[in-house]
Amino acid sequence: MAEPIRKEIAALDRRLKTLHSQRSNWESHWQELADYMLPRKADITKKRSQGDKRTELIYDGTAIHAVELLAASLHGMLTGASSPWFSLRYRDPELQDNDAANEWLEDTTAQMYMAFNRSNFQQEIHELYYDLVVFGTAAMFVEGGNDDGLRFSCRHIAEIYISEDAQGRVDTVYRKFEMTARAVATRFGEENLPQKIAKSLVEEPFKEHSIVHAIFPKDNIKSDLFAKLNKPIGSVYYCADTKMVLGEGGFDEMPILIPRFNKDSVSVYGRSPGMTCLSDTKMLNKMSEITIRSAQKQLDPPLMVPDDGFLLPVRTTPGSLNFYRTGTRDRLEPLQMGANNALGLNMEEQRRQAIREAFYVDQLLLGQGPSMTATEVLQRNEEKMRLLGPVMGRLQSELLQPLINRAFAVLLRQGAFPAPPEELQGMDIDIEYVSPLAKSQKMAELQSTLRGIEVLSQFGEMAPVMDYLDSDKMIQYLVDVLGLPAKVIRSTDEVMMVRRQQQQAAQAQAEAAQQAANAEQAGQIAPFIKATGQVPQL
Repeated sequence: MAEPIRKEIAALDRRLKTLHSQRSNWESHWQELADYMLPRKADITKKRSQGDKRTELIYDGTAIHAVELLAASLHGMLTGASSPWFSLRYRDPELQDNDAANEWLEDTTAQMYMAFNRSNFQQEIHELYYDLVVFGTAAMFVEGGNDDGLRFSCRHIAEIYISEDAQGRVDTVYRKFEMTARAVATRFGEENLPQKIAKSLVEEPFKEHSIVHAIFPKDNIKSDLFAKLNKPIGSVYYCADTKMVLGEGGFDEMPILIPRFNKDSVSVYGRSPGMTCLSDTKMLNKMSEITIRSAQKQLDPPLMVPDDGFLLPVRTTPGSLNFYRTGTRDRLEPLQMGANNALGLNMEEQRRQAIREAFYVDQLLLGQGPSMTATEVLQRNEEKMRLLGPVMGRLQSELLQPLINRAFAVLLRQGAFPAPPEELQGMDIDIEYVSPLAKSQKMAELQSTLRGIEVLSQFGEMAPVMDYLDSDKMIQYLVDVLGLPAKVIRSTDEVMMVRRQQQQAAQAQAEAAQQAANAEQAGQIAPFIKATGQVPQL
């Protein structure tokens, strides 16, 4: 007897079919992108077996190398493991001068970095950047580990179906993927398996089954589904063919991140540099194929053989002999095609340059040499920051901010942070990005400020221009731009106390000096009084 299908699951599955139809036009586009730029993921509309060859369409690797360079550059500039890439600060300005509050926040940030480093974050985020620069849309699942900590999983674009809310934020995500029967039993428990998967677990435990994971805001569901769970984000796993529920749950915040590289106002899925240069990439591969065939014909050309006078077959191997009749003038001659190799190579280089420009290769590889001055290096870095600035803005809002918020919330519930001071209860915390890319953008602003101070100092002899500069605010500005830790910076109260101590010490020193001068003067007057009996008029 077949198991009954819950009406809520049937409604969720109808939504999946709608999202699938909306995504259908993107799938062929993604397949072409993967075929030419990311062959290891070229199984979106083509169903490939594991381990098969996927480079049959590629004759030139320019696009593949450009993808690798841009993905690695984004990884290093935004979330590199060798340097900090985010910090936390209080939204309340008064708390920013509280040493105890700042030190707790720095300890919390250190715990978050430790959790990121102990997890699989670096390899998964690097894979996410590949998806971003090729497909324009990526997905990464963030959850708590089995032994606490964090666990990350970058999901293939072929698995993901998404929908946005009225503000353009992705609030509904479906995943359709394959799991073996034994993996399903381990994940959800044998007691929760549908009959089909339970039978497969006994007879074919390694057979794969299609599973759907639906993540959605519960307030959009007009039913009692998950009413027993007080979570704003609903989560359901069910079998794709039988529609039987495997697991139900919920999340306090969106657990899956969906960043887009670029996005227009009418599309849900993003666009990428790979889409920009797909035509150039396909053209370059076709031109390279033709050039290779042309070179083969020139190196091993077709032979022109007279229709008589020769004994076949014609042998073309080294040292071979070909026989012909005595007295004839006919010879074996290569076919001259008059190919223009220089023209073909020049056209190929034009396409390669267009691909490099689409992936910012010229800007990422500054080509710094011994002849470059420091000013030229700064100017080139500033140009790179301007080009990548818009991309960074979208990645901050759709990737970095929800990533840090989700990681902070998971670790907080796990008790990974030290107990906060009482005055911090209910206080809002903001995220500050201190990655190499963010620092480079701030350094450009700092260079302008320092240049302005230098220009003002040149007029110091003619006008009191330095009176316009607030030295205390200048120091605070430098601390913010350079990202100096709170542990090495005194608070405003501490600075005022140090200044008072310095003033008191200076005053005490002046009084001691005055007393010493008075004593010395008194010592000089004493002999005169003794000799004359008169007090001199001072």
